[in-house]
Amino acid sequence: MNRALELLDGQRPDATSPLGWRCFQLALLLLPASALLAGLLLFVALILGSRQPAPWWKDRLNWLLAALSLWMVLGCLGASSGWLAWVGLGNWLPFFWAFWGFQPYVATPEARRRMALWLVAGTVPVLATGFGQMVLGWSGPYELLGGAIVWWIRGGGNPPGRLSGLFDYANITAAWLALSWPLVLAAFLQHARRWRSGGAPLALGAISLALVVTQVAEMLLTDSRNGWGALVLAVPIVLGPARWIWLLPLLLLALLPVVLATVPGVPAVIQAPLRELVPQSLWGRLNDFNSHGERPLALTRLSQWATAVGLIGERPWLGWGAAAFSVIYPLRTGHWHGHPHNIGLDLAISHGLPVALGVVGLVLWLLIRAAVKGMVSGALFERAWWAAALVLMALHSTDIPMYDSRINIAGWILLAGLRCRL
Repeated sequence: MNRALELLDGQRPDATSPLGWRCFQLALLLLPASALLAGLLLFVALILGSRQPAPWWKDRLNWLLAALSLWMVLGCLGASSGWLAWVGLGNWLPFFWAFWGFQPYVATPEARRRMALWLVAGTVPVLATGFGQMVLGWSGPYELLGGAIVWWIRGGGNPPGRLSGLFDYANITAAWLALSWPLVLAAFLQHARRWRSGGAPLALGAISLALVVTQVAEMLLTDSRNGWGALVLAVPIVLGPARWIWLLPLLLLALLPVVLATVPGVPAVIQAPLRELVPQSLWGRLNDFNSHGERPLALTRLSQWATAVGLIGERPWLGWGAAAFSVIYPLRTGHWHGHPHNIGLDLAISHGLPVALGVVGLVLWLLIRAAVKGMVSGALFERAWWAAALVLMALHSTDIPMYDSRINIAGWILLAGLRCRL
């Protein structure tokens, strides 16, 4: 017990309480496995993390978030989605508070590195259940701790043939694996460096290598185009600018056959042999070749985005209310979709253009300023942290995985780390 407490108490920033520091680390370990248990621990950490020497109004970003909160509440008063609009505030307002209250726990590079490693450790159950589902035929639900943890694992994946693991849906699993991928890669590179210098046991290096290989394999098995893109996007950032002179041309050279095999309009004399070379499971997925028959236009991203833009034009200031898209889209197209697959459009529909511009602008500002301040060219885990935040932002341009609370929590922790870096 004492040994475990010593492990948890290491590298604690001066401004954090011992209890909050322990709860925060355990929460990240449990986060993908149980939103309930992680949420309880994070709530304790948030209460303690809010007792900061400097009051919240000293940070101008908190004033922005407070103004956006008031605007969102005002919009709920006349929302067409009724009570759903008020429920939808739960996806945002608590996390505006968490953005500030979590900062003491990610205030230093050492703290961010430690939290990154806890997220890596927490990813292991995701990988294990994905392997069990696709290889061993596991099929749940599995309950632990009297139902406090429930894993809705479906044999063969969900949708069928696509790895989903304990998240129960392939795209959400891909989002978690994508945001944790830069951190897993950084952990491997760290152990590889230490092993080469004789400062790390071979067993740890073997474990980190196994995690990297498993992570890549399972991201491919999710059959998520976003996940595949994240695999490529994160690598040059984590490896660092010093390697870009040879890495970027190599990546472009490797991706060129895939692009030419996928995009329409390439002459058949070029495309045909490349489609023999590149697996059909890859180029077919990228251009929807594997879809059953012709996809109705209403099921495509372009149709969703066009409808979303029209809805924003009708009510640009206060929006329609949270979840309004899922109600209005079927009425106008005959096909159901829960959201418009773009976080900016979704925010503008739900809460108005000012909120969308404020939230998206905040995230972009944090990423750009952190890059300018040297995070992209900094230490290994600083680069990985920034890459994880970038990957998650990129995912939200064509999907909205943050509606899974675990993804949402991880995202705001990453943003809190960027703020501390500034």
